[in-house]
Amino acid sequence: MDKIDHVLLVDDDRAIRELVAAYLEKNGMRVSLAANGREMRTALESGAPDLIVLDLMLPGEDGLVLCRELRAGKFRTVPVLMLTALSEETDRIVGLEMGADDYLAKPFAVRELLARIRAVLRRSRMLPPGMQVTEAAQMLSFGDWRLDTTARHLLDAEGTMVALSGAEYRLLRVFLDHPQRVLTREQLLNLTQGRQADAFDRSIDLLVSRLRQRLRDEAREPRYIKTLRSEGYVFSAAVTVIEGSP
Repeated sequence: MDKIDHVLLVDDDRAIRELVAAYLEKNGMRVSLAANGREMRTALESGAPDLIVLDLMLPGEDGLVLCRELRAGKFRTVPVLMLTALSEETDRIVGLEMGADDYLAKPFAVRELLARIRAVLRRSRMLPPGMQVTEAAQMLSFGDWRLDTTARHLLDAEGTMVALSGAEYRLLRVFLDHPQRVLTREQLLNLTQGRQADAFDRSIDLLVSRLRQRLRDEAREPRYIKTLRSEGYVFSAAVTVIEGSP
């Protein structure tokens, strides 16, 4: 039997909750509902959903605070799709910086929300298309770091694990499988998110910035991810495959 996808919807608008829940359930998904951060935490106590749809404008703790909390805790790998106001571009950018995997502006069509949910779930469960990956490899080593591709753990020189969101892991994996190769923003967006960039899409730049922070990589004098003006990014460190590592 195919697994039923479980979506947790966090939105303080009861009408939106009921409309979205009815549509997603009609399309074969299981839906849990929460109106605020407290109810979200209660829902999470029974287990991680496959994806969280999180409204930015919530009473009390807003969606940015909750997204930051999710990314810092045991649910850091659960994909987050953030709902934002149509005119608030700054909030959408900050949401991506906080670790959201995608966003959808209100008002939205439930059909588009379903398509976005399916796309995010698909990206979270499979390696990006076009990646040349050695599936037998369990550990990739570069500089002072190792990436366990089975457990999806990033380990520093002392063996301390550094948490990665799903989007950060996918971007790092793309870089590690294409070292010393210039990758445009359009290529990175397609490889990591499976969509095309528009003229004002800054999500890859924000994701690169977040990944640099995880790698403790200085943007002015980067050791790992270098920016090539008007071209894109290149992962400049040598990558070694350690086969059979635990």
